Amino acid sequence: MKRINRRQLIAGAAAVSAGAVLRKHAFSLASATLSDNAASKPLGREVIPFQAVPFPMKDVRLRPSPFSAAADANRRYLRTLPPDRLLHTFRLTAGLASSAEPLGEWEKPDCEVRGHFAGGHYLSACALAFASSGDEELKRRGDMMVAELAKCQAQHKNGYLSAFPQEFFDRLRDGVNVWAPFYTIHKIMAGHLDMYSLAGNEQALETVEKMAGWVRSWADPLSEQQMQRTLLVEYGGMGEVLSNLYAVTGKKEYIDLARRFDKKWFFDALAAHRDELKGLHVNTHIPQVIAAARLYELTGDQRYWNIAEYFWNEVTSERSYCTGGTSNFELWRSDPGVLSTQLSSQTTEDCCVYNMLKLTRHLFEWSPQARYMDYYERVLFNHRMGTIDPETGTTVYYLPLGSGYSKIYAKPFDSFWCCNGTGVEEFAKLTDTIYFHDADSVFVNLYIASDLHWPEKGIRISQQTSFPEEQGTALLISSERPADVDLKLRIPYWAKTGSVKVNGQALPAFTDPGSYLVLRGPWKNGDRIEVSLPMHLHAAPIPDKQNLLAAMYGPLVLAARFEQEPQQNWYRQFTAQEKQDPRPTLQFTGKVDDPTTWLEPASGKLTFQAVSQNQRITFVPLPSIVHEKYAVYHEIAASS
Repeated sequence: MKRINRRQLIAGAAAVSAGAVLRKHAFSLASATLSDNAASKPLGREVIPFQAVPFPMKDVRLRPSPFSAAADANRRYLRTLPPDRLLHTFRLTAGLASSAEPLGEWEKPDCEVRGHFAGGHYLSACALAFASSGDEELKRRGDMMVAELAKCQAQHKNGYLSAFPQEFFDRLRDGVNVWAPFYTIHKIMAGHLDMYSLAGNEQALETVEKMAGWVRSWADPLSEQQMQRTLLVEYGGMGEVLSNLYAVTGKKEYIDLARRFDKKWFFDALAAHRDELKGLHVNTHIPQVIAAARLYELTGDQRYWNIAEYFWNEVTSERSYCTGGTSNFELWRSDPGVLSTQLSSQTTEDCCVYNMLKLTRHLFEWSPQARYMDYYERVLFNHRMGTIDPETGTTVYYLPLGSGYSKIYAKPFDSFWCCNGTGVEEFAKLTDTIYFHDADSVFVNLYIASDLHWPEKGIRISQQTSFPEEQGTALLISSERPADVDLKLRIPYWAKTGSVKVNGQALPAFTDPGSYLVLRGPWKNGDRIEVSLPMHLHAAPIPDKQNLLAAMYGPLVLAARFEQEPQQNWYRQFTAQEKQDPRPTLQFTGKVDDPTTWLEPASGKLTFQAVSQNQRITFVPLPSIVHEKYAVYHEIAASS
């Protein structure tokens, strides 16, 4: 980091300290928060020092922008879901009457993961939406769901709660084929814990503790060998939610139970820094690493840190595409770094990036390096913002990166794929990573129009920007008295140049891309910081084939935009009804490492067109493509 003492600058002198890391030592917070969702209730049982933590979402609000529009669309969709339909299969399983119309696909009465969205993701999304926007209607809906689900739990008389019968777990124990029962139980437990932590619902904590008691009664009779065999079936984030339950309650039995969900052969390879990921189902395993990260925070066991750090580095460097997404047909199907053969209609499953972002937040808390937030920005601005339909608020399962495909969005009442569940959570918590803090500094991680209130420091920061349409941002300070707070501004990896002004005065120093520029306080009411971050075209090549690449402009992946998909294909089943034919990879002539040799600005914001080519094709940011077919990766033939 570079640190600039504003008081000296105002006096006309610059004080720049290159290579400094943090002004303060790592610190422990007496009221540390759930690193998953920036919970507002104190936990305080972490044993490692955090160097940065997120602000509670109640202290951050979005200003008008594409992000607030996406959050609004998501909340509108959540309000359309009738509680009686969400509760239908839970009530039937508990022996209670229900005449509601069943929901479709993954929430159908005969689907083996029914309940994962209706009693899990939905509760998390309601709690997150309340925390991030103050949406009282969604809190009320969440509270009502918690009360009704508690009635279902009471009918089982043993703490069990699900929309499918307990016999599914008999099948799991006996090695009979079953579709991921613990995956669904995790979602239901996490939804209730979020309703407690984020929305203050005490009954939700009672329900999740009873569920944990049932899980313990099921797992206790199993030998370690039997337990490890059951872990061959996807089990979501059971280790994470049980760890979080320990953090809330302090009951050691929960963290002991969490460690029973350590998949030993998987963790052993990662701990030894071996990439044995080929052939694995991606989103089965990322939540297991998140659990390792949470266990590191709560136990101090360095082996868990080693697992999480190595895994993140390996996936982001060797198994991720230009969008930051990972997976192809839900799997890692190739050796490390081999991605040129892995472009299809089913690349980059949504759930995978949702969980990689969660993992990134943990690593940033331990060591707030800009590279973590560079990755976070890449995923958020390209993959996540490119997966929500602005009309329905529903999301996709995959973000295709093969040439000529289009996005397939969920039907509002007849899909409920896993990625729709993580989608309603993601777009309910867009405020959770914009700002972090340490003892007396604010990390400005993401350039998103938003307002931050730090009541303990008596300071408000309003980030006023239309980034990335605007190439920079402005921070306006409100404070009744001078606030001795440092501002740590992330200078992205893609920023070749940049500048900062304080109250109109240019600062005679900047810092390198991929680092933080630290402006020292104190700040007074009305101070204005302007950050200029000029954007440039640059290439994002496939690791194993350097002339197969995507063009990027600043943080944005550009896509070649083709014709619109017929409307009847916008919302459909993502596999059986897909029937999409690929197009040949586009070929351009120019310099492999310089997209300006084959792209030039065109009319329209953030719009480009191919130049000196035999075809005239328009390029736009990937998130701006909603219902059109497109291509992201292209072959570049070196010009003579």
